[in-house]
Amino acid sequence: MQKETDNVGLQHIEQARKGDAKAFNMLIGRYYEGILLRLKQRLGNVADAEDIAQQTFAKAFENINSYSDKYAFSTWIYSIANNCCIDFMRKRRTGSTIPIDKLVEDEDFNTQNAQLNPEENMIAEQNMVEASLLLDKLKPQYRRIIELRYLKEYAYEEIAAELNIPIGTVKTHLFRAKEMLVKMIVKAQTAES
Repeated sequence: MQKETDNVGLQHIEQARKGDAKAFNMLIGRYYEGILLRLKQRLGNVADAEDIAQQTFAKAFENINSYSDKYAFSTWIYSIANNCCIDFMRKRRTGSTIPIDKLVEDEDFNTQNAQLNPEENMIAEQNMVEASLLLDKLKPQYRRIIELRYLKEYAYEEIAAELNIPIGTVKTHLFRAKEMLVKMIVKAQTAES
């Protein structure tokens, strides 16, 4: 029977099973860099690797009760990362991913719009209004993280310092916020059809 190598890891797992986000953040801190490195090697893209790493830990947190201590936690978490990566590559091949970064325009928005014709400019402005309305529907904590990351272009470390939360929490909240936005976009697109 393979076990986690130390009691601290087991303690964090048990606390996370009880819903302790801080304990889970300790697990994120322990495995994040290794998973990110493996995903970077596999995907060849840092941004995609970061997104998949965030997705991995979000799924792990949601399914922590399904973890069996018959296996090392690292084996379980790396398996989730592998499955998330495979799902991502399948979606990318079929073109069914929605680039959330396109939803939230950066500070160059006005410069980009100056190069558009009037119709394209109007559509871009309408998209910004729609994006703003979607952001307003997010919980304040998620909206703030999106604003700091994509509008103010803060690094994860800067967001953590600004909000006084661990980097793991920043990444998890950012992932959840983007996931919520994607669901809202899909729902809005479905309603238009």
